[in-house]
Amino acid sequence: MQLMQDRLLTPDQVGEMLQLHPFTILNYIKQGKLRSARIGRVYRIRESDIEKFLDSQMLQPS
Repeated sequence: MQLMQDRLLTPDQVGEMLQLHPFTILNYIKQGKLRSARIGRVYRIRESDIEKFLDSQMLQPS
């Protein structure tokens, strides 16, 4: 059995990390921009998925 390497965070925790409202995080999830797992009634986001999301939002220099 493989152990989990990433921490699972709630939208509240991710919002606090990124200085965004938790509803914004939920909108990103519903729009398919941020991967998550729904466990019961609560979404959980892997730390590695937050990094991928941030990488996808980076602007390229012109």
